[in-house]
Amino acid sequence: MNLFAPSSLNRRGFLRAATATVVTAQAGLLVPTAARASETQGFASLKTIDAGDLRIEYADVGPANGPVAILLHGWPYDIHAFVDVAPRLAAAGYRVIVPFLRGYGGTRFLSDATPRNGQQAAVAQDIIALMDALKIRQAVLGAFDWGARTACIMAAIWPERVTGLVSVSGYLIGNPKANAKPLPPAAEYAWWYQSYFATDRGRDGYATNVWAFNRFIWQQASPQWRFDEATYQRSARSFDNPDHVAIVVHNYRWRIGIAEGESRFDALEARLATAPDIAVPSITMEGDANGAPHPDPAAYARKFTGKYQHRNVQGGIGHNLPQEAPAAFAQAVIDVTRL
Repeated sequence: MNLFAPSSLNRRGFLRAATATVVTAQAGLLVPTAARASETQGFASLKTIDAGDLRIEYADVGPANGPVAILLHGWPYDIHAFVDVAPRLAAAGYRVIVPFLRGYGGTRFLSDATPRNGQQAAVAQDIIALMDALKIRQAVLGAFDWGARTACIMAAIWPERVTGLVSVSGYLIGNPKANAKPLPPAAEYAWWYQSYFATDRGRDGYATNVWAFNRFIWQQASPQWRFDEATYQRSARSFDNPDHVAIVVHNYRWRIGIAEGESRFDALEARLATAPDIAVPSITMEGDANGAPHPDPAAYARKFTGKYQHRNVQGGIGHNLPQEAPAAFAQAVIDVTRL
């Protein structure tokens, strides 16, 4: 399987409690109560727009004239990671944009000839293209996992577009040359799926067992999160995107330097390889039970040179922090531009 062929298939702040608010379908959500994600029915409606290489499917919640918050998911998750965050932000007056990343949900490539590329520069450029298509000049970004990497890139390279950054697990801009270096055994073990995806067996195994594979990742990454099957399946449907496997496998192969990126992103990747500082107001967050590989906050604090806080979230909170602790995450998005 050619991954580039079209696929057929300061340093610590405090936490303030956010008031749970019921938001009706009129605000773009169907949220009958202020319940947890497993009890809500999700986003009432979705939109699409052509932006760059993609036709992007996204939720658009809250007042159209409000300050914009863009929320970015990672792998293996989708926009429903923010289903309990969005109504809180909408109630606070924000227009909330929650896009499916390339390879997820209803987001599709506009051309069959476009490489199914998962490298960090391509994913970040997608969100800049989305902002341009929606005529959004600036936004506050809230994100985790792949989304946090994308948000960090945007804040570092296009700070004029970013009013504030909330990043789970902190500074995540990558460098394939650095990532290609072997890690100590325990660290290599934590990245087992990256090694698996580096093989043809791993690629084929993922393609055969996407839903089961990603459920296992949810359990590993958030060992104390007792999500129900309906909550998982709501997100798992987004993995049926025909480009999902190619994007995911290419992303992890590119990260360790065994798959090439596109030359059109070379200049951007060269800038990212210098690990540029982030000067926009920023809050980083970490759950106390994150089972996924993640850096210690002390290792990245110096990369944030503007107004900055780090918030540890207690209570058995794992990798999918926005869905597991939506009030804390929403409050950070509200707070970050007020630092």
